[in-house]
Amino acid sequence: MEQSIANNIASVLSEALPYIQRLSGKTIVIKYGGNAMVDEALKSAFARDIVLLKQVGVNPVVVHGGGPQIGKMLESLGKESKFINGMRVTDRETMDIVEMVLGGLVNKDIVNLINQHGGHAVGLTGKDGGLIRATKLNITQSSPDLEVSEIIDLGHVGEVSQIDPQIINTLDEGCFIPVVAPIGVGDDGTSYNINADLVAGKLASVLGAEKLLLLTNTAGILDKSGELLTGLSHTDVEDLITDGTISGGMLPKVDCAMGAVNSGVKTSHIIDGRVDHAVLLELLTDTGVGTLIKG
Repeated sequence: MEQSIANNIASVLSEALPYIQRLSGKTIVIKYGGNAMVDEALKSAFARDIVLLKQVGVNPVVVHGGGPQIGKMLESLGKESKFINGMRVTDRETMDIVEMVLGGLVNKDIVNLINQHGGHAVGLTGKDGGLIRATKLNITQSSPDLEVSEIIDLGHVGEVSQIDPQIINTLDEGCFIPVVAPIGVGDDGTSYNINADLVAGKLASVLGAEKLLLLTNTAGILDKSGELLTGLSHTDVEDLITDGTISGGMLPKVDCAMGAVNSGVKTSHIIDGRVDHAVLLELLTDTGVGTLIKG
């Protein structure tokens, strides 16, 4: 190995040390999705990042999505996907498929990959240990033809009403890595599909997590010149929303990140999941690969 390469490696390891010391014993909630979840090289890099974090004393909790996988399965079964305001309309039959794909195929694939890299991951849905209680989500939609707003029934789409973190805490204490599928259960036993970002944000708040990481297919929050913004305060974010810099699909991510910070999570990070080892680069280096939002 050339001396310059060796020096670079040593420099990177040395740079990581204070971050490892600061995060040791702390909980990090990571929403896993996008390209990082379908590209084989990125999947492997993500799994290695999670195992390394656990190895150095951090408690990672993974919450995953799976929209493309659900869509593919529905298509293969000849069932059309219908969306309203970006949310999948989920009838009883679709919910059965969602639960099979998220709680079975996708969840176990992530668990298996982490375990192949030396971790001890355990897959969960919100049904396990009473982790996620949910209620039905209804949205209202205004129409010029109606004098009052129309209530839209999305079927088995839910929102988090309560989280019981006991099973997560037990797994953390036992040196396991929880991997959570965003499926909640109602008081009557009804299953609900919940947005994974929202589950990750709520879980981070309840666990008193040090950080919430949201993996995306973008570099983070960009200014109007396309430059990455980071170290944003609550006021900064509100100003960027007001002037239109933050808009469209980034708004729900930012709302989730800010909600977590306002509920006690120290910082939220919207990071570029298309980058190899994005989680380690964001947590353990000076530069990072995304946008940090603080209170």
